[in-house]
Amino acid sequence: MGLFDRHAGLLDAYRDVRTTGYDPFQIRMERVLSPTKAIINGRETLLVGTNNYFGLTFDRSCMDAAIEAIEAEGTGTTGSRIANGSYTEHVALEREIAEFYGKKHCMVFTTGYQANLGVISTLAGPDDFLLIDADSHASIYDACKMTQAEVVRFKHNDPSSLEARLRRLGDKPGNRVVVLEGIYSMLGDRAPLGDFVNVCKKYGAYVLIDEAHSLGALGDHGRGLCEVAGVIDDCHFIVGTFSKTLGAIGGYCVSDDPDFDILRVTVRAYMFTASLPPSIVASVRQALRVVKARPELRTQLWDNVATLYDGLKAQGFTLGPEHGPVVGVHLPDRMTAIGFWRAMLDAGIYVNVAVPPATPNGVSLLRCSLCAVHTKEQLDHMVEVMTGIGRQFGVLPDKQLRAAGAR
Repeated sequence: MGLFDRHAGLLDAYRDVRTTGYDPFQIRMERVLSPTKAIINGRETLLVGTNNYFGLTFDRSCMDAAIEAIEAEGTGTTGSRIANGSYTEHVALEREIAEFYGKKHCMVFTTGYQANLGVISTLAGPDDFLLIDADSHASIYDACKMTQAEVVRFKHNDPSSLEARLRRLGDKPGNRVVVLEGIYSMLGDRAPLGDFVNVCKKYGAYVLIDEAHSLGALGDHGRGLCEVAGVIDDCHFIVGTFSKTLGAIGGYCVSDDPDFDILRVTVRAYMFTASLPPSIVASVRQALRVVKARPELRTQLWDNVATLYDGLKAQGFTLGPEHGPVVGVHLPDRMTAIGFWRAMLDAGIYVNVAVPPATPNGVSLLRCSLCAVHTKEQLDHMVEVMTGIGRQFGVLPDKQLRAAGAR
């Protein structure tokens, strides 16, 4: 038996992907020009697949903060905070994120993936129950592989399905930890968080919500779906990432639990990973200030969401169920999605292609993510290009046929 025989199905899918001539999983950006443009394959390309929701990767104040920190404290920490100690800026960042949410405690991780992996796998122990949404992110599923708790899945965004599973557990001993997401990363839909929280209260379950794609984008202050739903105080743990709206890398978990700090010596993903370098911490701290000081960026982001979502919907594309900074465009099968993605790149527009098994319900998608600094002209052009490719691939009816049908 070969080492990779167990991946035979994925190998076949990967070979299909590569028949297009481009490998979408190994795209090389020869030069990034701005939050919305890069040189790919020797040509200037519009970026609509980078999760750079506020465009802060090129924010002058964030870059200046990073440069100042790297000149003062060097390029890295060369070890974990348990081994090498915390820099003053690590502690300051944790305090500022906790204050942002009105929580008492915060831990910062080197990636958002590690935040989910470490916290979730540690919270739920051998005699506990970990209940997750069927469409959960890979980091949540990977946490399930590491936990000794019994893992129970419920139907996507279905509070009644969660309630049925909690009811079935009855009076079995052990904690119940329910994991949700603010905005789901493939289809861009939101959890009905208020309803979920009510179910969790009824059954005494703990709530952990991952606000990776909703930090900054949702809520009057950018605190995510928990702010929109008015349930920040009812979410026992809030996890997020610095790699989307805040334009850097890293992750965090906040909580009011009085024993929260025990996680610093029980979460292996925190204990045994080198801590964030000073430059990243400095840029994230400044980005958080920008999120609080510039609510117009959120307005611009949602204006752009409307331009792209409504524009594609009007042309007849099948999209995710609701407006959001992630716009998932449904395509009939894997090869159509791959070919469509290739045609988009040839036309100078970069989006993500997402195909089974990485997608919910086996759907094939083009996954687009909006940025506050996209211009309306850029997005109108994208709708025009996608419409032309959609007709070419038979995803949309030919314009002349549509006109004839209308008559």
